[in-house]
Amino acid sequence: MSGDAVDSDRDRDRDRDGDRDGCGDDVERVVRRDAAVRAAVEQGLLGPDAPIVGLLDVAGIRASAAALRRAFAAVAAPGAEILHAFAVKANPLVPVVRLLAGEGIGAEVASAGELALARAAGVPVARTVFDAPAKTATELREALALGVALNADSPQELGRIDTLVRDGGPGRSPLGIRVNPQLGAGSIGATSTATATSKFGVGLRDEGAREWVVQAFTERPWLTRLHAHIGSQGIPLSLLARGVAETYALAEEVNARIGRRQIDTLDIGGGLSVNFGSERTEPTYAQYARLLAEAVPGLFDGRYGLVTEFGRSLLARHGTVVARVEYAKSSGGRRIAVTHAGVQVAPRTVYVPEAWPVRIAAYDAKGRPKEGAPVVQDVAGPACFSGDLLAEGRALPPLEQGDLAAALDTGAYYFGSHYSYNSLARPGVYGFAPDGDGGVVFAVVREPQTVAEIVTESGGAHADALTTLHASTSR
Repeated sequence: MSGDAVDSDRDRDRDRDGDRDGCGDDVERVVRRDAAVRAAVEQGLLGPDAPIVGLLDVAGIRASAAALRRAFAAVAAPGAEILHAFAVKANPLVPVVRLLAGEGIGAEVASAGELALARAAGVPVARTVFDAPAKTATELREALALGVALNADSPQELGRIDTLVRDGGPGRSPLGIRVNPQLGAGSIGATSTATATSKFGVGLRDEGAREWVVQAFTERPWLTRLHAHIGSQGIPLSLLARGVAETYALAEEVNARIGRRQIDTLDIGGGLSVNFGSERTEPTYAQYARLLAEAVPGLFDGRYGLVTEFGRSLLARHGTVVARVEYAKSSGGRRIAVTHAGVQVAPRTVYVPEAWPVRIAAYDAKGRPKEGAPVVQDVAGPACFSGDLLAEGRALPPLEQGDLAAALDTGAYYFGSHYSYNSLARPGVYGFAPDGDGGVVFAVVREPQTVAEIVTESGGAHADALTTLHASTSR
């Protein structure tokens, strides 16, 4: 399905003595980031008229994709079918999805919009998986017509698929059911999807649910996949592994009851957490893959195809939001750097800072890392409410007017979750790479949003719509 089987021997040798995606790569990433911030200033991407940008490290993204493929290939049987599908929600930008596709990564989509993005990026339908709890009949019909893999999230959705299959057959789409092992939550409730009352999947511990799943497969020979996703940030590796083990056990049970290997593919979701507290990549894909191989050895023996759906862990480390300090002030004895990055690019961080903190790096006006004794200060955003803070009471070199504050590890979700509070514009996003001559070259990933585009999105073409609307006088 991918080049994983071909590279597996080399990958095993490389991983035998330790994780390649470790300290050395972390140091190189910092060097590339510092060079990119400086080059963004020198090339005019950052400045008084461009006070905020998003930067994506192309080399880092490629390295993450390679580390993922390498980690699973190292523990899988030769020739094992493995599809790594990027969770598009983590960074829904077409150039990003295309870059990953070129690195052997497919797409996991959760809406018609994300499916359209994956298609625009050129991801083959055979390497696309559609998961969502509220798929419409139209969306299901389109996915079946294309041949996109579907995982039914509920008995009602499976009933809807039944009707479509009766009308036109299952076509080329691999079809499965999403289950919830109901193992409990990690440290962040909002990203824990295997709780007793999670909105996702069929709860296996609910009365009669496990038997319903077995019967659903027994009655539908075209159902060939089983899917589970335990959660993402804040889920420990041990809980992820337990979820995979329970999913595997259920697949074995279903196949034994039916008397043949009807379930031929296990979709184990993603969920690898990111260490946002430091530069160190921990845990790694290699650590997770080895744990799975120990906990669920049958997962990698070649009897089942395997699908993963990682998102945050692929992209987070390789994105940086850099914002100009417009003003530096003091209030109540606390220094405050007022920047152009706040709730519009980091809503989770602003509203739930204890769960979603970001590290801040200080750069001077020329894009060079700032030096000097750390001073406790707030890094504030531009929105008109007092809680718009990227960081509160953070010890940093003093940020002065014209300096730059960089929100690190923001390559996942921060570029795709723009919040139009105060009608603040979406920042431009640029990918960067070494130019081969000691410098940095940039490519536009997304153009900065213009004021005219903000007006258009806000109904500018319909300015008179309400003033010309009159109540009907007819009875």
